[in-house]
Amino acid sequence: MANKRNISDKICLILKGLAMGTANKVPGVSGGIVAFVAGFYEEFIYSLQKINRKAFLLLFNRGLKSFLEYTNARFLGLLFLGMIISYFSISKVLDYLLANYELYVWSTFFGMIIGSLYYITKDFGEWKWKFILFLLIGVSIGISISFLEPAKENNNLFFVFFCGIIGISGMTLPGLSGSFILILLGNYVLLLVDSVNAFYDTFFDIFQGDFSFIDNQNRIHLLKVLAVFSLGSIVGLVSLSNVLAYLLKHYKKKTNAVIIGFIAGSLGVVWPWKTKVLETDTLGTIIYNNNGREIITSYQRYFPSEFNSEVMFAIIFIIIGILILLFLDGYHKIKLTSNG
Repeated sequence: MANKRNISDKICLILKGLAMGTANKVPGVSGGIVAFVAGFYEEFIYSLQKINRKAFLLLFNRGLKSFLEYTNARFLGLLFLGMIISYFSISKVLDYLLANYELYVWSTFFGMIIGSLYYITKDFGEWKWKFILFLLIGVSIGISISFLEPAKENNNLFFVFFCGIIGISGMTLPGLSGSFILILLGNYVLLLVDSVNAFYDTFFDIFQGDFSFIDNQNRIHLLKVLAVFSLGSIVGLVSLSNVLAYLLKHYKKKTNAVIIGFIAGSLGVVWPWKTKVLETDTLGTIIYNNNGREIITSYQRYFPSEFNSEVMFAIIFIIIGILILLFLDGYHKIKLTSNG
């Protein structure tokens, strides 16, 4: 019985990582929200914080076992395994859904964020004026970010490293979407679509014994971009987790109030009804990047002018998104009761 529970716990952690990785790829949605709602956010942050000097001293002085125990490596390893799987499987499905059913994908995530606000705030406790102030600060920053104009794509490797540090913020800070930050920096398509697809294609080329990609300069450059971005992400993940661990330890309710504000402010980013504004030249011709993709310069949000079947289905998907979070709430209550 214990072995079955152990296996189910491992599978559950991988699925949580899968959900985090998928959410973090959607502009406006934060992988950190998944961790927050699923109840493992603090363990995630405190585990990352332990990847420090003491951990490596333990590795060299007492061996690998002490290092793994100290850093909670089993927990982090299974989570990251799920995230990696999501980037090369579910995220492909997500790309397809965003390309073909964009309105309904945004509607579902919009509903999930509304549901997550209920989920997080219900156990917050008393809202004193100072917490409301921090909440408003979070909301203001979230809304401000959502209306910034995206920069142009930049594949300089130093800038890509910086994007990795900043882009990983969605994993550690609920409500601050790493993917949307990458859009603002101009590198979302380069880092989360083109470079990932280049790795995906290279993996299958190697599996089939085809090494012709070595002569493909664009492919090699994209693989370098992905490697540098991943390195930046690791640096950002460890450094940001230390800051957040400190804040959660000493200013927990204030930090949570800001996080709730971030999440509320991010609703503007995932508002379902919006159109892309694409970069064009002086003649009005759409400009494409080196990989043949349109370059998004901004989003124009609007409210539907008439109630038709498309709007009706969008509202249904918003409700579905909310119900998913309410289901998670009920699931956790049942789980806590059974464990008690």
